[in-house]
Amino acid sequence: MGGIVYTIIIGAVIGVLARFFKPGADPMGWILTILLGIAGAYVGSLLYAGGGMIGFIVSIICAIVLLFLYEIIRSKTAKR
Repeated sequence: MGGIVYTIIIGAVIGVLARFFKPGADPMGWILTILLGIAGAYVGSLLYAGGGMIGFIVSIICAIVLLFLYEIIRSKTAKR
């Protein structure tokens, strides 16, 4: 149970930081922000398995990239 709570908290922190560092408005709620952070942390752990501060920074960068991809996909589906 503690692992799930830890994952949600870290996902929220990484998602909020990614949205903070990426310029522009991001129309998404807290649940999508947490999911974005969890996905960014997962991809970041695949790219850099060392952990620590560098792993945290890599996870934030991956979440920012995922946020850009989310905006691209969302803008394409909104134009249809």
